[in-house]
Amino acid sequence: MTDSLSSRVSSDFKRARFKAFLNNLRAVLARRPTTLLSYAEVREKLSIGGPIYRGVETVDIKKIVGSLNRYHEFDRAFLPKQDNTSQRWQRVNRAFYKEISLPAVVLYKVGDVYFVVDGHHRVSVAREKGQLFIDAEIRECATKVSITPDLRPEDLQILGQKVDFLERTKLDKIRPQANIKLNIPDGFSRMLEHIAVHRYFMGLDLKRDIPEDEAVAHWYDTVYLPIVKIIRERDVLKNFPKKTEGDLYLWVLDRQHYLAQAKDYSLLPPDAAAHDFIENKGD
Repeated sequence: MTDSLSSRVSSDFKRARFKAFLNNLRAVLARRPTTLLSYAEVREKLSIGGPIYRGVETVDIKKIVGSLNRYHEFDRAFLPKQDNTSQRWQRVNRAFYKEISLPAVVLYKVGDVYFVVDGHHRVSVAREKGQLFIDAEIRECATKVSITPDLRPEDLQILGQKVDFLERTKLDKIRPQANIKLNIPDGFSRMLEHIAVHRYFMGLDLKRDIPEDEAVAHWYDTVYLPIVKIIRERDVLKNFPKKTEGDLYLWVLDRQHYLAQAKDYSLLPPDAAAHDFIENKGD
C-alpha cells in the first residue's frame, strides 16, 4: 500500500510539472505570462493598506492569483514550476489521499483576489485535485482600485496610475459612483492634465480661484460624463472590444485637439465632440 501510494503521489507531481511546462509553452507562444502576481509589487504600485485580520473563510480557489514570496515557484494555475518543490508537494498530496486534515492556508485579500502567505503547496495540490474552494485565514488589505482574478502583471502600471489619480483628485470621494477604467498606459496622467486645464479656464470664466475638488467635479460632470453618455447611447464600444469608455474619451479629445491644431477647427462641446468622433469613425 505504501509503495503504491508513493508511486501515485510521485506520478501526480510529474503530471503537474508537465502541465506547468505546457502552460509555459502556451504562454510563450501567446506572449502572455502565466506567472503569479507578486504581493510586494502589488503593494508598491497600488499603495495598499492593512493587512487586517478577518478570520477564517471559505475561498474560491481560482481567486488565489499571487504569492507573498514564492511567486516564482508556481504558475498562475498554481502548478509547480520547479522540481525542488517535489518533496513538500508530495507530502501534501499524500495527506490528501489519506484524508488527513491540514491547517487552513493563510491569505492576504486585496480587492477580489488573494495572495498566499502560507500554504502554497496546499493550494497547488487542491487545485490539481479539482478542489473548488479552500479554507483560509484571511488578512484583508485595503485598496482604492478594483482588482479581479484576470489581473495581469502588466496591468499593474495602469492601476498604479489610477491609484495616483484617485489620491490626487479624490474622485472616488467626490463622485463615488465614478469608476474610470483605462487601457491606455498614460491615460490617467493625461486626465490629470485635462482637469488642470479645465480648472484654469473655469477660473477665467468665473473670475475666481477654483478649488481643486470643485474643478474635478465640474470636469467629471460636464466633460467626461457627456462624452461617455454618447459612447454608451451609441454602443460604440462594440467596435473597440479591447478599449474602455475612458480610452474612447481620450480619443475623442485627441481628435478635437488634432483638428484644432492641424486644421484650425474650433473646439466642440463634449457631447458634440463625441458625435463628431463617432460619425467620422475616429479618423
